[in-house]
Amino acid sequence: MGWYQILCLLCFHFFLHSSLRFSLPLCTLDQRDALLHFKNSFVLDSKASDPCHWHFVDSFYQKINPGMDCCSWDGVACDDATGNIISLDLTCSWLCGPLDSNSSLFLLRHLRSLNLFGNNFVGSHISSNLSAFATLTHLNLSSSAFSGSIPSEISHLSKLVSLDLSDNYFFNKNSLENSIFTMIFQNLTTLRKLVLDDVDMSMISPKSFANLSSSLTYLSVGYCSLGGIFPDSVFRLPSLTTLYIYGNDNLFGILPKSNWTSPLETLSLYRTGFSGEIPDSIGNMKNLTVLDLENCKFTGYIPSSMRNLNQLQVLWIDGNSFSGVIEFELFTKLKNLRKLYVSQELNLIYDTLEYTFPKLEVLSLISCNLTKFPFFLNSLKRLTQLYLSSNGISGEIPMWFWGISHDTLELLDLSNNLFEGGIQLLQWKKLSSIYLSNNSFHGPLPILPPSTYYFDASYNNFTGEIPSLICQFSSLLELELSNNNFFGNMPLYFGNITNNLQYLILSNNKLQGPLPRSLVKCVNLLTLDLSHNEFNDVFPHWLGARQLYSIDLRSNKFYGRINLTAFGLSFPALESLVISNNNFTGHFIDLSNNNFGGPIPLPSPVTYYYSIASNNITGKIPSLICNATQLVIIDLSNNSLTGSLPRCLTNFSTDLSILNLRMNHLEGKIPHFFSSRSGLITLDLSQNQFEGTLPQSLVKCRHLEVLDLSHNQIEDTLPRWLGTLPNLKVLVLKSNNLKNLLDIPRGARLFSKLHILDLSNNNFSGPLPVNLIMNLKGMMNGENVQDTSLYMTRSFRRGTYENSVAVMMKGLEVELVRILNFLTIIDLSCNSFQGNIPEVIGHLHSLVGLNLSHNHLTGSIPLTIGNLTNLEWLDLSSNKLSWVIPRKLGDLAFLGYLNLSKNQLSGRIPQDKQLSTFSRDSFSGNPGLCGTPLPKACPGDAQPPSPSFLLTFDCEGHESWFNQKIVWMGYASGIVIGISIAYIVLETGRPKWLMQGVRMLESRAAKWIKKSK
Repeated sequence: MGWYQILCLLCFHFFLHSSLRFSLPLCTLDQRDALLHFKNSFVLDSKASDPCHWHFVDSFYQKINPGMDCCSWDGVACDDATGNIISLDLTCSWLCGPLDSNSSLFLLRHLRSLNLFGNNFVGSHISSNLSAFATLTHLNLSSSAFSGSIPSEISHLSKLVSLDLSDNYFFNKNSLENSIFTMIFQNLTTLRKLVLDDVDMSMISPKSFANLSSSLTYLSVGYCSLGGIFPDSVFRLPSLTTLYIYGNDNLFGILPKSNWTSPLETLSLYRTGFSGEIPDSIGNMKNLTVLDLENCKFTGYIPSSMRNLNQLQVLWIDGNSFSGVIEFELFTKLKNLRKLYVSQELNLIYDTLEYTFPKLEVLSLISCNLTKFPFFLNSLKRLTQLYLSSNGISGEIPMWFWGISHDTLELLDLSNNLFEGGIQLLQWKKLSSIYLSNNSFHGPLPILPPSTYYFDASYNNFTGEIPSLICQFSSLLELELSNNNFFGNMPLYFGNITNNLQYLILSNNKLQGPLPRSLVKCVNLLTLDLSHNEFNDVFPHWLGARQLYSIDLRSNKFYGRINLTAFGLSFPALESLVISNNNFTGHFIDLSNNNFGGPIPLPSPVTYYYSIASNNITGKIPSLICNATQLVIIDLSNNSLTGSLPRCLTNFSTDLSILNLRMNHLEGKIPHFFSSRSGLITLDLSQNQFEGTLPQSLVKCRHLEVLDLSHNQIEDTLPRWLGTLPNLKVLVLKSNNLKNLLDIPRGARLFSKLHILDLSNNNFSGPLPVNLIMNLKGMMNGENVQDTSLYMTRSFRRGTYENSVAVMMKGLEVELVRILNFLTIIDLSCNSFQGNIPEVIGHLHSLVGLNLSHNHLTGSIPLTIGNLTNLEWLDLSSNKLSWVIPRKLGDLAFLGYLNLSKNQLSGRIPQDKQLSTFSRDSFSGNPGLCGTPLPKACPGDAQPPSPSFLLTFDCEGHESWFNQKIVWMGYASGIVIGISIAYIVLETGRPKWLMQGVRMLESRAAKWIKKSK
């Protein structure tokens, strides 16, 4: 064929194609107008969160051109024969506004496919008018802010092949009824794909899934609140290739042991209650490419048949309770494996063989009990992500490791191991996320690859100055170097990281000097944490123009006044201000533990956490503070505040949970206006000058757990009505002017949850309160306590508040910065109680500390005290007790402090068991006592050594060689508890018995954690 013939043939084809094109019908006017009207009923919300993430699609506003045929508009497809619109794809078009039932959209009755994914229809309900689309085969309404319930009319779309209603606001229990769910499968017999993620299906019986269509190929019901037993017949559906039922914690089931007939390619059971063993039959699922069994309840062994899954590309088996060991060779048989997550308490064995994973890109071996560095990593040439965190790998990283995967590795996680030595990172050109925290790496900070986005080297031993070279990384998003040994000033040019830096965390180092003013250039900075350093500067008002969410400058040397009104102007996005000794993040203001002075800076109305504790704040508490009606926590303690409390402060907010005004100079009466809707959990007004009677409206605070009104001038009788508070655990009323008899009626059932009762240094008289003691159920059996947490802390949004209290412990006034839940104490010392110690005291089996000293008690020490097997200190000194010391006191194995001095006890001091360990100070002042360790010998005994000095104590709390209060702080890590003494001012050193007491509490705390688990 010549060129002329070819040219003619091409022209003929062009003419034929043009003729056909121009003969096609145009979009009908009524459908074009319907689309235009639909477009004009919305606004463009380009600032809304984009469900397509960085993939921005032209908005619907840009797609439609009224001057063009609507069939040529982007996202619109028409039938070639009729011109009717049959497909409308408005994916991620930023449409914002309600989608009403009378919308012109429903005039497009010929639609076969409708995709509204990724818009914002602001809580619109799915219209029942969807049934107008009788020919609809594909419907996608996901991620478009629909709410309400799913209408039954959706089951009328009998030709549907694909239905996606996921990721909307169908959170209430009426979102999807069981009858409608059943109708969907009865009527939609052609359905192939069903996606209902995040739809509340708590009213749906899992048995309904047994009626799934045999033609279904794709089912996803993640995070749907499903509960009950999932039928295993679903795993046998003949066409099912994809099954997602993840995120349903109360959905249980087992994998079938045989007859897996479905062609499953993807199976995700993540975070469900599926249990039992993984059956050998899983090896028959030859089409599986993704298997996700993470965080389920599987047990037993990993079946060797899993090596038959030749097509498997992604495997998650972490977070279960598998037994035995796993031969790593098992996974090497999976030649197509790209991602492997084998973590959480699995025991891996790998021998000297060179394992090869030709396609492996992601390897996670978190918490696998590894103790040596996996040498087979040298063979992974395509590795992009490596997770080795939370193992026990020690020593230096082998040199060969720094040479692997130069061109591919993007993420490296070596955190929570025992690594030491230096590190080399620069050669990894693509490395962007580096996690080295909680090791013993040392030396200077390594040079980072230029591609670094995230770098966390916290809790190591890096030292030296922070290199100024780090200021050159414009791509850096997060830099965390806390808890190291960096010193000197911050680099002057931190502000050079201006484009992307969002998180700068340098806490717990030895950095000093003023803050570099270049930080003001970090326009994207969200979190700035410089706490626990030695910075010396004024409060950084110059940062006010940033979009900061969290500033933490706690435990430094910042000074000057704070004008919080500046935050309302200069911090328009302020959600968190932390300049404290706490660990909160979120919407709160904390200026505690600095040297700030002046009057109280008022919080903004949106503040929920507000603390100016431990500063030099003076003046009165302004009533304007009550304008911050969202406050949950107020801590103004340890300042120099004066005047009376604003009446509004006790009832201005039903959300207020913590009110701490301890250690100020406040006076007057406590307001008698506590709301019946009060949410108060902790009320601490101690160490002030309040007077008058206790406000009886406190009885309305039904959530109250901690009440401390000690060291005031309150004059009243025992507030029995406080015993009706159902959650009261700590009641401290010591050092007031309370008086009269102390008891409650028999059978009153009051104070049943008390853990700490301190009524010391008052004017109570009469016999010890037998009926009150019998009501202290929370001190009778610690094993039945429902709260098994270690500390008496409260969680609030993204943080916690730790209750504290000062008690007499082993003869010393101790501030418990964290109150251990197992700690149960009774202190009735320094009153005028008379009569015998009641036998019922022996029923308080969980009691840890008992102080009845400085009263007028008579009679003998009851034998039942020997039943208090958890007792760690006992003080019965300065009374008129007589008779002999019971030998049963020697059976108290935990008893570390005993004071029976200044009584009228007689006879020989028992020499066996625990009693033989105490010094003579425990028994002095009893003329009738004899025997070791006292200087008075019993008949037939040798003369004991001369006495040492005696510890003197009075009801004012002074000791001859202690002149300052002790603060004990407890820190929990796993089941190991360290209870350390923060400061003790001693001329003669720490007493041996006190250090023994610390070790005793450590042991008790460890046992408490073990028991609670």
